[in-house]
Formats: sequence, C-alpha cells, structure tokens
Amino acid sequence: MSRLYATALFAVLATMWGFSFPAISVGLEHLPPLLFAAFRYDTAAVLLLGYAAVATDDWRPARRNDLEAVVWGGLFLVAGNGLLFIGQQTVPSGVAAILQALVPILTALWALALLGERLSAVGAVGVAIGFLGIGLIVQPDPGNLLAGDTVGRLIVLGQVASVSLGGVLVDRAAPSMERVAMTGWAMLLGGVILHALSLGAGETTPATAAPAALGAVVYLGVFSTALAFVIYFTLLERRGAFEASLVAYLVPLVATVAGVVLLGETVGPLSLAGFLVVFVGFALLKRRALVDLVGVGVS
Repeated sequence: MSRLYATALFAVLATMWGFSFPAISVGLEHLPPLLFAAFRYDTAAVLLLGYAAVATDDWRPARRNDLEAVVWGGLFLVAGNGLLFIGQQTVPSGVAAILQALVPILTALWALALLGERLSAVGAVGVAIGFLGIGLIVQPDPGNLLAGDTVGRLIVLGQVASVSLGGVLVDRAAPSMERVAMTGWAMLLGGVILHALSLGAGETTPATAAPAALGAVVYLGVFSTALAFVIYFTLLERRGAFEASLVAYLVPLVATVAGVVLLGETVGPLSLAGFLVVFVGFALLKRRALVDLVGVGVS
C-alpha cells in the first residue's frame, strides 16, 4: 500500500468517524438512544456479515476463542456504545468525540490489570496526565455532580471504559477468524442486547420515521460503521495497530468542526485544553512507538 493511498484511507476513516458524532446528535432528536444504537448495529451487522460470507471462507465463529471474542465484543465494544448515545442527549458531539481520545490510555490500564503488561515510570506519568485531561474535559462540580451536563460526560466516559475493556478482552481471546466477520457477529450480538435493554427501558419506536432519523441510521450503519471498519482493518493489516490507532486523535477535530458548523454547538476552551493534555499523556505512554514511527519516516 502506497503512503498516499494509506493517507487517503486515514483521512476518509477520520471523516467518517468524526461525522458520526453529529449524526448521533441529529438522530437523537427523533429516536430514543438505545433503540437508535441498536438500529445502527443491526444495519452494520447485516452488511459486514454479508460481505464476510461472500469474501471469506472462515466467517463463522466455530472455535472457542472466536466465540469468546464475539461475546466480549458484543457486550463491551458494541452494547457498551449504547452509553455514548445516552450521554450525547446532553453532551455536545465534539466533547463526546474528544473523550474518545482516552481509549488508548484506559486500554493500557485494562491491559495492565488483565494481561499482566507492565507500565514504566514514564508511562505511569502519561496515564496520570491523561486523567488530568479527563478532569478538564468532564469539569465536575464537587458541590453538585448533577449540574449541567456532567452526568452526560460521565456516561460517555463509561462508554470509553467499556470500549477499552472490550478491546483488551477481545485481544486476550486471540480470535483466529477473519476480523471483519468477528466484528459483524459482535455487532449482531450487541444489537440484540441493545434491543433488549431498549425494551426494558420502555423505549418505543416512533409512529413515523423522520427523514433525518433514517438518514442518521443509514449513515451510521453503512458508512461510519460497516464501511469504516473495513477501511480500519485494511489500515490495521497494512500499516500496523499503532499507526491505525492514531486516527483517534483526528476524529475529535473533525467532530468538533462538524458540530460547530452543522449544529451550532460550542466546545469550551477547557475541553480543548483537556484534549491536548490527554494527547500529551498518550505521547508519553506510547513514546517508543512514536519514536519508531518517526524514525522510519512514518512510512
């Protein structure tokens, strides 16, 4: 894969994922959060599994490690994303996207606890700085934790913790099946769980489907989930996990600009400062990988 082609895919992926946050905000004006999330993953599961069935031979999770990966992915990577939809009812899309930059830092902590990985002194400082960034982004009021959109931001933080945990558990399961197929099965399972939670929460399907709601579901399911994950796995295979993960730091910028321009949202300077602090923490935590990346000319 040429550098130019990889950069183009990187930009397309960041744009697709960046616009997903404003799309969620638009859809939430017409759909209840858990049902909306379920529709997103229903759509993506059908497309990914259909693609896997046609393009691959090993698309059914027959081995124990594959089944385990599907379960963990369905529970934490997919169903856990329902928290993002709940949180974005009060949190601007740009802030919700900024919080996603914490995924690599929380992933390191889950890996420390569950995979026995070690954290150097500099890495520990990076994690601590990352948590300082959390404080700047969430901006809790000690006197009233229910004030403003603090609860919404904490709910989104719960989604970040869930996604981070899911990634580590899937990695520990060491699935051997095709990743696109595994993701499709996880989305199918996660969608079923979200439908069950939606039913338990008393959510109801609107009597009429607003065009904006349909557009949001189609965009999220087809483009920012199914197609985006195919692109992501392509980058993962050709460029490596670390370089592919850097997209997480471009997505908040795309989401913030889109939220401001398209939805008239505002993102305060403390949230932007928090994002920069989180990135500094990430840079310290992953300093060796960054040095290696720069050392090979990011090629």
